[in-house]
Amino acid sequence: MVEHFCEPTQSTHAHGFDIRESWQDWLVVLSVDGEVDMVTAPQLGRAICEALERSATALVIDLTDVTFLASVGMSVLVAAQEAADAMAVRFAVVADGVVTRRPIRLLGLDAVLALHPALDDALRAVRREGSF
Repeated sequence: MVEHFCEPTQSTHAHGFDIRESWQDWLVVLSVDGEVDMVTAPQLGRAICEALERSATALVIDLTDVTFLASVGMSVLVAAQEAADAMAVRFAVVADGVVTRRPIRLLGLDAVLALHPALDDALRAVRREGSF
């Protein structure tokens, strides 16, 4: 999955899927809204790569508004964690509830991903690790 992580995606916009990007200094938050599935997961991967390519020192993926998280979406998150680790970028995922946190934990990916129940918790964690 990592070798395909940053490949360009088709420019089709999936109805009901959106990624909002916000920067604070060199910390970026990608807030995902809608279903993360076979169609939308590549868009998420590309957005993550673009943030990393623009020299983010910390990256938070906020899944609070995700309504469905397919296994391919979880693969993108694991690949993002690996890419962030390779670039020494602090990385966190906001996931809470049955739609996001539960499947991540059922697959044991909570051992790989730094999960937080709320955005404020994730922001505090990545700031604590760095010098923000």
